[in-house]
Amino acid sequence: MNDALIGPPARPDVHVMTLNVRRRIRMTPRRADRWANRRPAVQALVRAERPTVLGVQEAMPDQADALHEALGERYGRVGHGRNADGGGEGCPLFYDAGRLELVGWEQAALSDTPDVPGSTSWGNMVPRIMVLAQLRDRATGALFLAVNTHFDHLSRRSRVRSAEAVRKTVAGHGLPAIVTGDLNAGQRSPSVQTLLADDALEDAWSAADLRITPPWGTFANYRQPRAGGRRIDWIVTTPDIDVRRAGMNARRPDGVWPTDHLPVQAIVRLPDADAPGDVP
Repeated sequence: MNDALIGPPARPDVHVMTLNVRRRIRMTPRRADRWANRRPAVQALVRAERPTVLGVQEAMPDQADALHEALGERYGRVGHGRNADGGGEGCPLFYDAGRLELVGWEQAALSDTPDVPGSTSWGNMVPRIMVLAQLRDRATGALFLAVNTHFDHLSRRSRVRSAEAVRKTVAGHGLPAIVTGDLNAGQRSPSVQTLLADDALEDAWSAADLRITPPWGTFANYRQPRAGGRRIDWIVTTPDIDVRRAGMNARRPDGVWPTDHLPVQAIVRLPDADAPGDVP
């Protein structure tokens, strides 16, 4: 495999990655889209990158298991399927449990009834969710919120309301926060503008001290990415988080596209905590 775009970070840096793994479909005419062909590439990708926090979208249970297998026992995982019974496609959050302590987590529907699993509102025909985890950095003691989500691909109203829900949820926790997700929306869209309203959250790509790749559109669809295309996969942070580097990963392990989206990655530093952590 090619070298990692970023790879394992050195403390106190935190490596964040968002990855739409492309839902497994049993019958697909395109060889590039077949999960059996892509699975080794996806696993090689995450093994090389070793993100501290990984937000995944479109993961069926067996795909989430494959990612966990590749990351290894050191990693924890939260989140389940979006259906009423907890099955089906999900947005799991993976975290390096050797580096981060899980303080608590929850999963909420993006709907008028967020506590009702499988509920829909706002024009989306399928359930949409966000997965939240409170994590403490063992290296620094810093406590932060990680949110992973996937907005609706058809309903503009749903995307805007989902953005409102995520922004209000982050504000309600009052912690430094990192949001990862496939927003199905580009830079100038109403939903992204809603998410970034009042400067409560910032686009990590724009805020980064260094951008290590061209500004590719992230829905490459198993093709060479195009500069200047729509970024629909996002990392956003609260302004108190320092974004050092950001990039979009166009690597192809053994010549195979891992998925139809480009992963987006960033190196960030959390605000200093009042007390040191328990890892030297």
